[in-house]
Amino acid sequence: MPSQIENKQQEIIDEFSIFDDWMEKYEYIIELGKELPQINNSKKTDDRLIEGCQSRVWLDAEVVDGKMNFTADSDAIITKGIIGLLIRVLNHESPKEIATADLHFISDIGLQEHLSPTRANGLASMVKRLKMEALKSSIESGL
Repeated sequence: MPSQIENKQQEIIDEFSIFDDWMEKYEYIIELGKELPQINNSKKTDDRLIEGCQSRVWLDAEVVDGKMNFTADSDAIITKGIIGLLIRVLNHESPKEIATADLHFISDIGLQEHLSPTRANGLASMVKRLKMEALKSSIESGL
């Protein structure tokens, strides 16, 4: 039986297959950014900034009932949509599942190859930070 993470990735792959060109896909990514679980403004601190992103991206993570709960924000609309996609897949999953997840949907929808090199680096930094937060939570809580 596929994991929740796998199911959420498949939903995104299916949604992106509806669009014919990348302008439509970018518009959809921007729309998804509007659904991003917003980080509290008081948590927009330097220690929550994701290193390696051209835009400013803040990420906060906490464990609630053994599941990761992420909130984020960005000052760039595309970046906000990208972190929104990642959080949609990983939110409310266990730290262990997140740390070991294969986020193949990124390549399946062709996202990485349609980003500028700096945005692609930023995407890799976002994935790394989400997984590091999960790993850290896993170690701290012994999950």
